[in-house]
Amino acid sequence: MDYENKPDGYYDNIRDEMIKYLPKQSKTIIDIGCGNGAYAEVLKQRTKAEVWGIEYMNREAVIASEKLDKVFSGRCEDYMDDLPNNYFDAIYFNDVLEHLVDPYMVLDKVKNKLTKQGVLISSIPNVRYHNTFMKLLINKDWKYEDYGVMDRTHLRFFTKKSIRRMYEELGYTIIQHEGINRSRSIKPYLYNLPVLFTQLDIRYPQYATVAKFNR
Repeated sequence: MDYENKPDGYYDNIRDEMIKYLPKQSKTIIDIGCGNGAYAEVLKQRTKAEVWGIEYMNREAVIASEKLDKVFSGRCEDYMDDLPNNYFDAIYFNDVLEHLVDPYMVLDKVKNKLTKQGVLISSIPNVRYHNTFMKLLINKDWKYEDYGVMDRTHLRFFTKKSIRRMYEELGYTIIQHEGINRSRSIKPYLYNLPVLFTQLDIRYPQYATVAKFNR
């Protein structure tokens, strides 16, 4: 899998739109897929919380380790059993789950790492995003790209509905589930005219989800 040749900024992306989902009382946070720690460092500065990270790329994990309280380098799957139970007030997966061979297994294991009031927060690409969906529907094409919804390193593909189903089947309760980074294009609205605006999920390249696990 080619994670070496990602475009500049791929590993230091600060997801401002995801900060609002973090509960204000969070004291322990882990950012899974933390890149070089840029986003997690912002969380740490704003909350004064203890912030951990897991990053697949070792060179980025080394940089992140200088910013965060604890950082693991390698596949997140390899560290699920090592993380302390009932410890994290917030667990982030920002555009990570779609890269995993078995995101269901990871989500199943990580739910026991949450505190009683803890939440899991994720951003997951929407394969029904209008740019992707129309290429498939009209052009009959499924073309991978260097980044974005059709990132060639994605192993799983999701829709708004399938994201919700994944969480609920694993015993999570959905608190928030909404599209983010809405397209500014008029095309999604034009495409919706024949179907009476019943397919407006195609406006969003990603869906943000906040979920709890009630033991």
